Amino acid sequence: MNTKTLLVIIFAALIALAGCRGTVPVQDISDTTVTNVDGDRPSSEQMERAIRTAGASLGWRMEEAEPGLLEGRLSLRDHVAVVEIPFAAGEYSIRYKDSANLNYEDGNIHPNYNNWIQNLDNQIRAQISAL
Repeated sequence: MNTKTLLVIIFAALIALAGCRGTVPVQDISDTTVTNVDGDRPSSEQMERAIRTAGASLGWRMEEAEPGLLEGRLSLRDHVAVVEIPFAAGEYSIRYKDSANLNYEDGNIHPNYNNWIQNLDNQIRAQISAL
């Protein structure tokens, strides 16, 4: 095998490896307490509205699973993330529930999932601070 062929093979292997991302631990948002700009804890109804609005602005579909619990679903191309969002007056959590094509295994998942959850958390906080 000549040097040029070997370099092409090595380059192709590096490109392939660069495209393959590993997995990272799932990062849930747990027991977050929030207040509005006046320092008051939003009501449960305000929390639900803020979570729904935040989710919708980022492409999440939010549905009520039961009172005080929303289920969020984000579908991007062939990737799906599903979370549970329990909430009450001035508090909420975002917990992993299910996914498709995100390489979930033993508490680890594709790194994009954690970015999506962080974006959702930031947007919920922004909605609450606007109350």
